[in-house]
Amino acid sequence: MLHYISTRDQSATEKTFEDVVLDGLAPDGGLYVPTGCPLIDPDELKSLQNVPYIGVAHRVILPFVEGCIESDELYQLLERAYKDFQHQDIAPLVELKDNLYLLELFHGPTLAFKDMALQFLGQMFDHVLHKQNRKLTIVGATSGDTGSAAIEACKDKGSLDVFMLHPHGRVTDVQRRQMTTVLSDNIYNIAIEGSFDDCQDLVKAMFNDAEFRQEMQLSAVNSINWGRIVAQVAYYVFAYLKLSAMTGAEKVAFAVPTGNFGNIYAGYIASSMGVPTEKLLIGTNSNDILFRFLQTGCMQTNGVVPTLSPSMDIQISSNFERVLFDLMGRDAEALTGTMIYFRTKGPFSLDTNIMSRLRELFSASRFDDDQTMEMIKTLYTDTRYTADPHSIIGVGAAEDYLKTHPDTPVISMATAHPAKFPEAIMKSTGTFPDLPPHLADLHEREERMTVLPNDLDAVKNFIRKEKS
Repeated sequence: MLHYISTRDQSATEKTFEDVVLDGLAPDGGLYVPTGCPLIDPDELKSLQNVPYIGVAHRVILPFVEGCIESDELYQLLERAYKDFQHQDIAPLVELKDNLYLLELFHGPTLAFKDMALQFLGQMFDHVLHKQNRKLTIVGATSGDTGSAAIEACKDKGSLDVFMLHPHGRVTDVQRRQMTTVLSDNIYNIAIEGSFDDCQDLVKAMFNDAEFRQEMQLSAVNSINWGRIVAQVAYYVFAYLKLSAMTGAEKVAFAVPTGNFGNIYAGYIASSMGVPTEKLLIGTNSNDILFRFLQTGCMQTNGVVPTLSPSMDIQISSNFERVLFDLMGRDAEALTGTMIYFRTKGPFSLDTNIMSRLRELFSASRFDDDQTMEMIKTLYTDTRYTADPHSIIGVGAAEDYLKTHPDTPVISMATAHPAKFPEAIMKSTGTFPDLPPHLADLHEREERMTVLPNDLDAVKNFIRKEKS
């Protein structure tokens, strides 16, 4: 049975999968990681080539939940999680041009890749809480898409109350309305007068307040939750299998538009499980902390710049801590010292050996808004494919890599439907992307949200009041 530890306290009691899903963030402020990484040997990987998505996901996730969720229970949870996806492959692989492919992750109910993980996590929460006869308060921060996906996954579930924080005025109308038009009694939308990083800091502060955390029975749906990561690992394995079946490819690179580092970290885990991965390609917008880190070896924040790709408007990529933990030899004391220094004093640099290993695993590209718009236009002109302002940054990173590695196939993650960003698409291509039928009346629906200052006590008092 696989157990889990915190990145910041190796002396703490090891946890089960159920524990880490319900906790979200470790009590010491660290992130949960498994004590080891289960492997899929090459022969078994090849045997999965023509298995449907749910079957692949079942094989990938099962060793991570062993001892907590029975095999048949897991399969049923996966069936329920993906039953409302609009494509039979759930995550179809599309060829754009020679050696460049897109994995479309936006066929779920809220048109973003977050559905791939959160529909599963919502089912998992409900399953575990009913088994334990418990109720939780979900507190999350969203830069645009996590919130709507979490709300859609958790609405009307009697075991959960959801308080979702988003930066006021810094998400698109479609993103906001996908959250605020859900009027279920267990859903609360909070617009914070600040940035996504402010929202995320508020959530972390609530989790680090042991008394409040216990009082409210807090849990998290942000990408720090291991239950989300493990669900995302599945689509990397599936993508490689589809590509291998189509082309006979033996190795692949993955390109990912990167914000909080959860999506690309799942690719890192897939690679660790046995997917033959040549490189993980980070695509950033003007909020380019990871690009600068890989270029200079210095991790240093700048102010958050609002861009056309708001889900990536982040300076502190929380899940990067998990990779650093591995690269530091799983030394919790060293990792904790580094992260505390970063948050309290400022920039840090790593040992040259660690940086060398990091650059073997990852490379990064950066694109500002003008480049983003031009890439959307060029892709549409050349292929008639419309990519949203996040997905196109992954495509840009893939094309950068292909300039020097033309023989390595690259799968880029298409993380959102273009209809979520109609203004940017219209300006870039002259075409207006329509919402799918199930969201066609989104702009006519009633909204409900509360605007609060960037103040921890104000947010805590609001949650207490609504829970009382």
